[in-house]
Amino acid sequence: MKIAVGTDHAGIRLKEDIIAVIQEMGHEVVDVGCSCADSVDYPDYALPVCEQVVSGEADRGILICGTGIGMSIAANKIPGIRCALVHDTFSAKATREHNDSNVLAMGERVIGPGLAGEITQIWLGTPFSEGERHIGRVDKIKAIEKRYLQQ
Repeated sequence: MKIAVGTDHAGIRLKEDIIAVIQEMGHEVVDVGCSCADSVDYPDYALPVCEQVVSGEADRGILICGTGIGMSIAANKIPGIRCALVHDTFSAKATREHNDSNVLAMGERVIGPGLAGEITQIWLGTPFSEGERHIGRVDKIKAIEKRYLQQ
């Protein structure tokens, strides 16, 4: 898989750890930044990651900021993105199996590199459970998105 990764200034250290985990798993990484500790705006990095996922240039995306909250809010404004803010392994697995999340958000100030690495491995390694109830629920999410795009 090709994974697009982006962060603001508050997630720089964790981003490097996550990139290493992704590469160790044998996946390709597209690093959209940022690459400095100077204060930047998280939507400026959420957008290019999500655009790559929506366009098919990347299979999935990972976003990191201080809490993961800002990144997840920005990401979920983009049609076609199902971004999950995750800080535990159970949720990492559940959001792939049940929600077919295509973007993962994490907060460097919330979790450490060890747990973030485990979350990344689980999230990347878990397929969507294509059971009828899960497909139906994701389809309902897509219908809501489509409805509000028409306004």
